[in-house]
Amino acid sequence: MAKQCQITGKKTQIGGRYSNRTRATQFNPCGKVRRQPNLQKKRIYVPELGTYVTVKISAQALRTIAKKGPYQTLKEAKLI
Repeated sequence: MAKQCQITGKKTQIGGRYSNRTRATQFNPCGKVRRQPNLQKKRIYVPELGTYVTVKISAQALRTIAKKGPYQTLKEAKLI
């Protein structure tokens, strides 16, 4: 499975290492860097269904679940 949040859709981003000022004054030997999302494998209890659902989600998605509730969040993401 890809390194992507199942709720928010966050995934790996590719970017540079140096600021624009450094890039303007010297050679950039390092190239690109991959920035990974903060993914967690969580087992979430859904009281409306009476079951647990295992999902691979970002830390931001955990906050969304705390705010909206597990059933509504997972239903919007089409995971249940």
